[in-house]
Amino acid sequence: MALRGSAATAMFDFEEALKLVAKQTVLCVGDLMLDDFVYGEVSRISPEAPTPVLAVARSEIEIGGAGNVARNIGALGAHCIFVGLIGKDDAARTLSDAFAKLNGSVSPHLVIEAGRHTTRKVRFVSEHHSAHLVRADWETARPASATSEAAVIAHAEAALPQCGAVVLSDYAKGVLTPHVIRAIIDRARQLGKPVVVDPKSHDYSIYRGTTLITPNRQELGVAVHRPVSTEAEVAKAAAELGRMVGSDAVLVTRSEQGMTLHVEGHPPLHIPAYPVKVRDVSGAGDTVAAVMAVLLAIKAPFDAAMRAANAAAAVVVGKRGTATVSLTELRHRILPSASLAPEDKIVFDWAMLDERLEEWRRHGLRIGFTNGCFDLLHRGHVKLLAEARAACDRLVVGLNSDGSTTRLKGRGRPINPAEGRAEVLAALEAIDLVVVFDEDTPLELIKRVRPAVLVKGADYTREEVVGREVVEKAGGDVVLVDLVPGHSTTAIVERARPVKQAVED
Repeated sequence: MALRGSAATAMFDFEEALKLVAKQTVLCVGDLMLDDFVYGEVSRISPEAPTPVLAVARSEIEIGGAGNVARNIGALGAHCIFVGLIGKDDAARTLSDAFAKLNGSVSPHLVIEAGRHTTRKVRFVSEHHSAHLVRADWETARPASATSEAAVIAHAEAALPQCGAVVLSDYAKGVLTPHVIRAIIDRARQLGKPVVVDPKSHDYSIYRGTTLITPNRQELGVAVHRPVSTEAEVAKAAAELGRMVGSDAVLVTRSEQGMTLHVEGHPPLHIPAYPVKVRDVSGAGDTVAAVMAVLLAIKAPFDAAMRAANAAAAVVVGKRGTATVSLTELRHRILPSASLAPEDKIVFDWAMLDERLEEWRRHGLRIGFTNGCFDLLHRGHVKLLAEARAACDRLVVGLNSDGSTTRLKGRGRPINPAEGRAEVLAALEAIDLVVVFDEDTPLELIKRVRPAVLVKGADYTREEVVGREVVEKAGGDVVLVDLVPGHSTTAIVERARPVKQAVED
């Protein structure tokens, strides 16, 4: 597989490519972990020792390590066959239960090795400062036994014929022994399957023959024993690593400085990171490996796959914990549009909605809410939204989904799909967030947002406004905005029908 230069990405049809993702199966083999995040606030120092005391508010458990690569593959809509190693303990049982909740997007083959601790990481996080205070690990980092090696290889080789790509996610916990790595890479290359390696070994020769290797900058420097401070130094080191490993390509992740791609015979390609607010970088490398594998499975060129991975990383670092990226989030981040900033206002993951609301409340901001179909945005809508924003510090707009709009407005509506309506709304300066809901009314969304002010057009009475009781019970206000006479989507559609008919006649 060759890099076709920067023009390749310009010609590469991401819209069509992303439609193929759901048809892909990717094999992931690597070190499985249980990620446990304990969140709280620090307001004092322990009298027993000079350490902060975390007042725990909540905890979240996720499938981590190589399992997070698998989760990301599944979240994109592809299918992942995962092979990993566990012990006989509570963490193993928790992981098995967590895989069962993924609704079949990941098919796990978990090899049990007696006497091995299932790797578990507990991170204690100060929510106010978004800072990790300390991490506690339970692990057995010794190489897998010969019996476990044989079982891992057997599962992988059985899965390979039905997979479009392979990810080897190495956290140096013992699953990816040299014997396991060699067997999988050699068999994958025999079958013409691309192999992506996310490395941790100090001896990179064990990855020889891989299609793509994805070290971060620090790992790259350790591997080639040379400085990697500048783009030029990174490019030179990546070229050396590519020759050392015999890989088709090297992708170096450089955190907030973006990514560098090396393909033998082509100039290095550097791309900047997206300007985003970073909440948590845990697992971002897993997301990069997952997206690269899925894109290579659909035969995307390396540079296009890198741009997709860079976009996906920007999504997950904006979330807390070991996060994943959905295909919709990736699409909205990567596809060209009139403005990238408005896309950041569109929320598909309601957990992200909670985080945004929590941040606003922490700063004492007054949150407003209004809703509608907004099928054909007109002057009346603009007036409503402008006055709604004037009544609050941050405005959340609930947008009826396509199904909800059809049930509300009848056959033939909406004229524009929810995706397009959301992007138009998000382009308006007055709006801070657009949230699509599929219910007939926005009541559940209003309960989730808990706005201080609820805004509707004056064609409603206060008693008819959905969510009024919820808002007023919490001490909020309901505001009715006067309509602009003669402006409604329904009226515009009705006026357009005779014109359409005359043109057709």
